[in-house]
Amino acid sequence: MEEGKQVADWSAYALSDVFHSDCPARTVLDHVTSRWGVWVLMALRERDLRFHELRDRIDGVSEKMLSQTLRTLVRDGLLSRSVEPSTPPRVTYGLTPLGRGTSEPLSTMFTWIRDHAVDILAGQAAYDETNR
Repeated sequence: MEEGKQVADWSAYALSDVFHSDCPARTVLDHVTSRWGVWVLMALRERDLRFHELRDRIDGVSEKMLSQTLRTLVRDGLLSRSVEPSTPPRVTYGLTPLGRGTSEPLSTMFTWIRDHAVDILAGQAAYDETNR
């Protein structure tokens, strides 16, 4: 794909090699698996949340990074953003069907990691011990 070229029909790229830098799936994968993207998608699996609820739920995320991540995931069509007119406005975020489809494999991965965390940490400790 040429630099700066507008792509009207993404279907031609649907079967692109995800290892190639021009593959559109790679861009979305970068957003989903970004430092905070994964946490946002997982936090919204159970229910829609307001900005401050997400900020409180995801330990360590700054308001700036949360805001940027939410904007990106809404733009990608993975999250919905609804604004209730009030003072201050009530903004709620939720998973779209596309976002729910993305969060399900992430949930499987999270469960696997949780179930194997002790083994992974033991492997890290063994590696560190032999590589001192």
